Amino acid sequence: MTDTAVRAVRRARDLTSDALSGGRRSSGTRHPLVATAMAVPLAVLLAVVFGGWHAVVVQASSVAGLIGR
Repeated sequence: MTDTAVRAVRRARDLTSDALSGGRRSSGTRHPLVATAMAVPLAVLLAVVFGGWHAVVVQASSVAGLIGR
């Protein structure tokens, strides 16, 4: 490949990654507690809206039974 082709491929890759990330450059990874704080309210909302509390209780009791508590 010529130098121009290599630069074109790199530029296309950068543009694609920018488009997928919404134009923002990632400055690192998100702390797990921050990710949890973002995900838990949505999970609770979806569980309430779609009636998932019963499923959560059933799964939790099944897991508790498997580990012997």
